[in-house]
Amino acid sequence: MPHSVSLINTLAAGLGLALLFGFLAARLRLPALVGYLLAGVIIGPFTPGFVADAGIAAQLAEIGVMLLMFGVGLHFSLDDLLAVRRIAVPGALVQIAVATVLGGALATWWGWNLGAALVFGLSLSVASTVVLLRALENLGLLDSFTGRIAVGWLVVEDLAMVLVLVLMPPLASALIGVDPGQRTGPVWQTLGLTLLQVGGFVALMLVVGRRVFPWLLWQVTRTGSRELFTLCVVAAAVGIAFSAAALFGVSFALGAFFAGMVMRESEFSHRAAQESLPLRDAFAVLFFVSVGMLFNPAVLVERPLQVLAVVLVIVVGKSVAACALVLLFRYPLGTALTVSASLAQIGEFSFILASLGGRLGLLPLEGQSLLLAAGLISIATNPLWFSLVAPIQKWLHAHSSFARGLQARDDPLAELPTSTAAKYLSKQVVLVGYGRVGRRIAAALSTHDIPFVVAEQNRELVEKLRSQGMAAVWGDAADPGVLIQAHIARARVLVVATADAINVRQMIETARTLNPAIETVIRSHNEDEARLLAQEVSATVFLGEHELAQAMVRAVLR
Repeated sequence: MPHSVSLINTLAAGLGLALLFGFLAARLRLPALVGYLLAGVIIGPFTPGFVADAGIAAQLAEIGVMLLMFGVGLHFSLDDLLAVRRIAVPGALVQIAVATVLGGALATWWGWNLGAALVFGLSLSVASTVVLLRALENLGLLDSFTGRIAVGWLVVEDLAMVLVLVLMPPLASALIGVDPGQRTGPVWQTLGLTLLQVGGFVALMLVVGRRVFPWLLWQVTRTGSRELFTLCVVAAAVGIAFSAAALFGVSFALGAFFAGMVMRESEFSHRAAQESLPLRDAFAVLFFVSVGMLFNPAVLVERPLQVLAVVLVIVVGKSVAACALVLLFRYPLGTALTVSASLAQIGEFSFILASLGGRLGLLPLEGQSLLLAAGLISIATNPLWFSLVAPIQKWLHAHSSFARGLQARDDPLAELPTSTAAKYLSKQVVLVGYGRVGRRIAAALSTHDIPFVVAEQNRELVEKLRSQGMAAVWGDAADPGVLIQAHIARARVLVVATADAINVRQMIETARTLNPAIETVIRSHNEDEARLLAQEVSATVFLGEHELAQAMVRAVLR
């Protein structure tokens, strides 16, 4: 047996301590990510006791980055992004710019050079999709329109950071005035060559990869071997990432991201995500552990004011900018506050940027320690900001006429036009939500010539529906004003087709206060929730799994 077991030591210590601290973080109702980072701190060179092999940890972290980016690409939905593109794209880009300027200004004030200031600011500008998804899932907001805006916003941030990862190496020499690699010629030439290589790789993946890899997955699936299927998925992720770096000079991260994107084209993409999830999670944990190893806890004692300043940029600067942007796009105050809470943290891309910046000589170790300290604090406190959204919104409505004005401001989409036909104002169906379920209900109602009014939170969708001649009002149906504008007082049926379990009771209460005889039909995703809703609000509740099973039974009996 070989005497050198650094790999085994690093894996055993990293995974074991990550499990311990991740469990403790979860019991304290904190994201497990906090525990993984703390595990890295414990086995890092800045704390006493066992020190893991930094070189091996860095290579394991590289695999973790590959699989993280593969997962991002595998779950990247262009349709979901396009649904909120008018707010997510400009909002995310402006917010990235604001956060980069704030972070860069801090770094410049501390005497850092341009390259360090730029990397530091960019690292502060992007939030953790992992932390956000977990928070939205716990709050039951993941499938809500507000949740889709927040997720779409972070998807745009992730895409922007992928571009930054591509451009950072060729620009590094110009930013620090030293050539860290073998670059020759002017910067624009190097940058142009990099973009040409990236363009060639992207074109190859979109033209060839979209056909080859779904076909390959199908061939492996036909063997009936689960191990081969998992092996195919992982080999594709790592193999494409390595090939992208070796043949096109593209980063592992970009290669893995496009591997996930082309894999999504396969009808087995959902299974691919499930089968590769355990391995992706394990190496993602190792990535966060390796990041934690770079953190020097002494920075909390030696530079407490600098840490506080960075935390304020993340929690206050980014959040205020995001809130203002969402309100500028005329979305409700509650949506603005939720998006703000979503962005009040930094995560995996921040650490990937910081790590790459450190390797390129752009970001000093002090900057990495400040980022890690602020990241730990922002991630640990993020659940608190989400819990304060509702109380803050309620307090602002009670004490601020400006906040009340934002909720009730004059908007042509917030009420039906005066030219709306009489059939939509009495004995109609009020349909809350026009997503995948709502569209099918609307189509069926139209087929049977039953008039209906749509209440939807997506402004662009309401504009589109009105251009098609449909009766639609914009706003959150939990707000009584929205249902009033949909003429709920004279409606025959209220159909709640959204997955918003939190506000459905408020919708029904408002509807029955204004129209005691109205019938209510509700969609639910959870069996316990469906039973409680049926008991509490005496509504007709449809559970997705139950209805699917009934339809399949009917097909079998036929």
